[in-house]
Amino acid sequence: MTSTVESKSTSSPPAKGPKPLVEGQRGNAEQFGVYVFVLVPFLALFAAIPVAWGWGLGWVDVALFAAFYCIAGLGITVGYHRYFTHGSFKANRALKIALAIMGSMALQGPVIVWVADHRRHHAFSDREGDPHSPWLFGSGPIALAKGFWHAHMGWLFERDKTNASRFAPDLLADDDLVKVDRLFWLWTTISVLAPGVLGGLITMSWSGALTAFFWAGLVRVAFLHHVTWSVNSICHMIGDRPFTARDKSANFWPLAILSFGESWHNLHHADPTCARHGVKRGQIDISARIIWAFEKFGWATNVRWPNAQRLTRISAKDKPKGEKEKQAA
Repeated sequence: MTSTVESKSTSSPPAKGPKPLVEGQRGNAEQFGVYVFVLVPFLALFAAIPVAWGWGLGWVDVALFAAFYCIAGLGITVGYHRYFTHGSFKANRALKIALAIMGSMALQGPVIVWVADHRRHHAFSDREGDPHSPWLFGSGPIALAKGFWHAHMGWLFERDKTNASRFAPDLLADDDLVKVDRLFWLWTTISVLAPGVLGGLITMSWSGALTAFFWAGLVRVAFLHHVTWSVNSICHMIGDRPFTARDKSANFWPLAILSFGESWHNLHHADPTCARHGVKRGQIDISARIIWAFEKFGWATNVRWPNAQRLTRISAKDKPKGEKEKQAA
């Protein structure tokens, strides 16, 4: 298959036409950082069961895990995703900065990098150019296994950098977000070390600091990583598709609470700017409730809530079978 990623050429881009998809490659230091941020928390997650068996898991650890999981997770879902990437609402300056910092604490990359990657994903969803589609290698068992690995986390180890000037020029023009982006190292340090500091102060013990660092720092980061990455992988492979989208996005209900509503992924791809992803009865969408609260406090405005007319237009239930299959192709 011939690649459509234009940035591989070393020649100057034409004066007119779209900017290339990627802007060079990560340097060795950046690539090393990716390995550290992905693999170190993963090793902690792998060790969680034997550690729990040997040392135990205290209520302080559980409380700090939940608190930091919610802070960072909602920073990703409400901030990085629904606000910065898709403009599902407008936020005042304080909320904008807070959401950017909270999302940075998930250790999934600086805000501008994350948004550029995700906008590129939507622009080429499940087609060549999508940075993390599970369908790029074919539909056979081996190809899908390779695709699942690629979509879930394999794509993170590739060196190509999505062109932020093409996919996130609005964020690059925002001085507040540029500063938060450059201080990613600081938010990472706080996210990993603050649970241990708090655990030590609450329990007044070094053991409390160590277990809180392990559970609410490292394990929490890894757990949230894999919940987020599962939306990229699982939610493009299996699940329900009640709405029409031009890709294979699907709803996967078991992840709904852990992902704060992000796994209602089919509606999201059918209507990307919608502030609520779980629109049907019984579909819990915690992120949408948080946005609703922000709106009530006056911190968020111009929220793009779903309406009956839009939902009827994108509903797949009344479309002929052939048309639904064409939409998913």
